[in-house]
Amino acid sequence: MPLMSRGANVPLTREIPGLRQVVVGVTWNGNAEPVLQDNLVLAAVLCDSASKALSAEHFVFVNQLTSPDLSVHRLEHALAGDQEQVEIDLPDVPPEVSRVAFVLFVNEGTAARRTLGQLRQLSVCVRDGADNRELVRSENLAPALSTETALVLGEVYRHRSDWKFKVVGEGYASGIAGVASDYGLPL
Repeated sequence: MPLMSRGANVPLTREIPGLRQVVVGVTWNGNAEPVLQDNLVLAAVLCDSASKALSAEHFVFVNQLTSPDLSVHRLEHALAGDQEQVEIDLPDVPPEVSRVAFVLFVNEGTAARRTLGQLRQLSVCVRDGADNRELVRSENLAPALSTETALVLGEVYRHRSDWKFKVVGEGYASGIAGVASDYGLPL
């Protein structure tokens, strides 16, 4: 299976008609930077057609484990070698949600002065929620990073009546504050 590059997208439900759940996972290698690795957070933002978060409750991360409608939730224990995972129950996603963006960010505090540019490897993958089989994986996103402290990894989005996945790879030197500003999230 070829690795997906930034900007590439792939149909999910059109190619796999019975697909009901997907698990979006992230893997990274922080080399000898345990403080960085221990302070990376995967989040999901449920967005409307204008790519804005529906509300602050539509930001799923370590302090808010599920979306209000329960269609998107963080998995307590990541499987298959991923460091963190978020599951989406596709039929349960409310119609006003056009896309679910996945963001990796450096948690502030003890990880101050750490950046995603210190990672040797970083990739996002989509798995079939029924059997954890890997469907698609991004290329290594780490080599293009330097001062970024947050990164939009990719997004699962509606395309007509189907769901697709796109690798985004857009970094933010302003961290989660920059992501929050772009997605209309209050911090």
